[in-house]
Amino acid sequence: MNIVFFGSASFGIPALEAIVKSRHTLTGVFTQPARPAGRRRNPKPTEVARWCAARHIPCSEALNINEDRMRHQIAACGGDLLVVIAFGQKICPEVIDLHRFGAVNVHASLLPKYRGAAPIQWALMRGESETGVSIITLAQRMDAGRVLAQQRLPIAPEDTFQTLHDKLATLSAPLLLETIDAIEAGQAVYVEQDESQATRAPRLKKEHGYIDWSRSAQEIVNQIRALCPWPGAQSVYVSAQTGRSWRVTICRAEALERHNALADVPGRLDEQFNVICGQGRLRILEIKPAGSGAMTFEA
Repeated sequence: MNIVFFGSASFGIPALEAIVKSRHTLTGVFTQPARPAGRRRNPKPTEVARWCAARHIPCSEALNINEDRMRHQIAACGGDLLVVIAFGQKICPEVIDLHRFGAVNVHASLLPKYRGAAPIQWALMRGESETGVSIITLAQRMDAGRVLAQQRLPIAPEDTFQTLHDKLATLSAPLLLETIDAIEAGQAVYVEQDESQATRAPRLKKEHGYIDWSRSAQEIVNQIRALCPWPGAQSVYVSAQTGRSWRVTICRAEALERHNALADVPGRLDEQFNVICGQGRLRILEIKPAGSGAMTFEA
């Protein structure tokens, strides 16, 4: 089968690599344009563009994948199936219809739970013990297409966004190939999502990183695990001796189950330098002051 791939972020690379190594033929790759990044604001290609360049695979940048010029270019690829993973643009029906078998999308949750741009982060923040990947048809409502395949994955207590991201990306690759084979053979089963079970995973904003110390220690640990490296779980440290303050990002921490006294104030340090929370204490393991690198809290 001829496959056309739309993707930008690193989440799609294991699947892209699996397609290249399979019996199927990759006939086109499309990605978002390079965007200014870093202090010097130099254009930075997407992870997919960099992966393709390193392997001499043609990759086209698309500012608007739905415009006429791009549709002609996509049609010239002669794709039977469109695979979309972490692309970053809404795709119109006219582009989907260029492909004999339509389009499928890989999503990093067990749909209909966590529809949206940040399913991994929200699963961690909500303290889920399990997540997974879903392969669905591409629909005009976000992540609402019919489900072709799902695979579950336990969330380990030590998982962070990055570790869970990498596990799910790796998990998705063989599942995608199985789904492509089933579509080609006419054996794919399409299951409508249960709308009553749908939950949202909206795009993260900087304010999602602000720590509310009145919450439980475990909830704050989940926030830290979910939001590293961006936007990071942040707070302000004020020195009791000098009154000076620093904005800090907490990179690693653990929750301590301790009974709080009535006089305990959330956000204050106790005698062991653990942070008092609304419920329990937070032991900081790694911290990053603004403008500095990460360090152990004792440093």
